[in-house]
Amino acid sequence: MVARRLRHATREALAPWNLSPSQARALAALRRHSHLRPGELADHLHVVPRSVTEVVDDLAERGLVERRPDPSDRRATLVELTPDGRRIAESIAGARTTQAETIFAELSPTDRRHLVRILARLRD
Repeated sequence: MVARRLRHATREALAPWNLSPSQARALAALRRHSHLRPGELADHLHVVPRSVTEVVDDLAERGLVERRPDPSDRRATLVELTPDGRRIAESIAGARTTQAETIFAELSPTDRRHLVRILARLRD
């Protein structure tokens, strides 16, 4: 039930931008890292590189990311946010924060601290 509620909240948060969860996660990773090679982005998204190509193609078509040569290795490509992509990534981060605050507001501060600790342990 919690997973379903979180998925629903994610869909609601992304609705204004008509983005898939994969596209939103790619924007978030690029927001955190400035630019990434496609393989690195695939690692962050936990997908195979060919899957990230489709995500990047869709985002590039919408003008949210761009590819450019890697200055340290001309054979490689970097993916980075455009100004519109950065603006949307920031807006999505704000919407997700608001959604999370709404969902987790039902927990006491102590319960929230415990949840953060437990999730961090599971992540590590």
